[in-house]
Amino acid sequence: MKIVHVTLRFDAPGGVETTVREVTRRLKSQGVDVEVFASDLLDESGWVRGTEFRSEVDGVPVRRFPVLKRPFPRAEAPLAAGRSGAISLPLMVGLVDALRESGADVIHVHSHRYGHVLQAAAVSRRTGTPLVASTHYHPADRRESAIKRGLLRCEDVAFGWTAYRIARALVAESELEARLVRGFAPRDRIRVIPPGIDLDAWANPATDRTDDLALPERYLVYAGRIASNKGLSVLLDALAHLPASERIPLVMMGPDWGERSALEARARSLGIDRDVRWLGMVLDPAKYRGVIRHARALVLPSEWEAYGLVLLDALAAGTPVVATAAGGIPEVIDQGRAGRLVPYGDPAALSTALRATWQDPEGTHALVRHGSDWVRAHDWSMTVRRHLELYRELVAH
Repeated sequence: MKIVHVTLRFDAPGGVETTVREVTRRLKSQGVDVEVFASDLLDESGWVRGTEFRSEVDGVPVRRFPVLKRPFPRAEAPLAAGRSGAISLPLMVGLVDALRESGADVIHVHSHRYGHVLQAAAVSRRTGTPLVASTHYHPADRRESAIKRGLLRCEDVAFGWTAYRIARALVAESELEARLVRGFAPRDRIRVIPPGIDLDAWANPATDRTDDLALPERYLVYAGRIASNKGLSVLLDALAHLPASERIPLVMMGPDWGERSALEARARSLGIDRDVRWLGMVLDPAKYRGVIRHARALVLPSEWEAYGLVLLDALAAGTPVVATAAGGIPEVIDQGRAGRLVPYGDPAALSTALRATWQDPEGTHALVRHGSDWVRAHDWSMTVRRHLELYRELVAH
C-alpha cells in the first residue's frame, strides 16, 4: 500500500507540518510505502521560497513543486488597519501529473482553502484513487473585514461542494473542528483523529539542554509563531497587569511571522520591554524541551487553535498551562482539568490566571498531575494507528 501526503510546507515549523512529518515517518517505520509532495515555500507568511531541500526526511522521500500564489488576478477587498483583503489560492505546478503517476493507493491532502486540495481532488476523481483530506480548519480572523469573512465563507462552501464531496474521508483534529466542518462538508465522511506527542522524547529530563540560552531563573514561556492570531499583544498587556513585585520575565520562543517589531513597540509603551526575552526559533529538540520544562508556566493566548500541539508538550513536561478557551484548546487540556482556561482577549483574566499558577500551588499541582495522566493517551502511535486503519478501510472498499 502506498500513501502520498500532500502539504504546502514540509520539514518546517508549524502544527500541520509537525503532524505530516510525525505521521509519515512513523508509517515508514512500520513498512508502509509513503511519500510527501510539498511546495517550495519556506515561510508562507512572507512567501519565502527555498532553493535547497532534502530529498528524504526521516527516511521519507519528499518531492518539491514550485508554487503559484494566485492563479487569478489580484483583487483587494478594502480592510481597516491596513490588513490585506486579498484572497489567494496557492497551486503547485506539476502536482497533478505527479499524483497521477505516483502509484498511490491513497492520497492524503492537508489544509483548507488551498489549491493543492483541489488539485488532489481532481486527480482522485479522474483516477478513482481514494482521497483523504485533513482540513486543519481555521475560521476567518475576527479582525478581517465583513467582506473578506464573506469571501472566506464562500471558499468554505465551494470546497465543501467540490473537493470534500470527492474525498472518501475528512479528518478533523478535534470535535470542535468537526462541528465547524460539518457546516459546509459532507457530515458522514468526517473522522476525528487528534494529533499526538512523542512521549518517549519527554521521558528523561536529563536529555534537556538550556545551557547556552541564558534563560532567566524564573520565566513564563510562549512557544509558537509570532503571528497576529496568537493573542500576543493581549499577553503583553497581561504581563503589564501583574504587580511589579510578582512580574517574572516572559520568554517568546518561535519564528517571527511579521509581528515582532509591533510587539516590541507595544512592550516598550507598557514599560515591560526588559521583561520580554525573544529566543526566536529553537531548532534543537533538547533545547526546546528544556525551555518548556523549566518554565513556571506555558501561556497560549491564541484567538484560535485548531488543536495546539505545544499544550501536549507542556503537559508531558509537567509545566503548568494557562491558555484561552479558543478553538480546540479546551479539548487538549481536558476542558480545564489539565490547565487554566481564560477568555480570549481579556488581559485581566489572563493576568489573574498567571498569578494563580504560583499563588495557588495546590491547585496548580492538581492540574499538572491530571495533565500528566491525560497526556499518556495522546502518543503519536495512537494517531498513526487510526490513520493506518482508515487507509486500509478505504483501500479495501
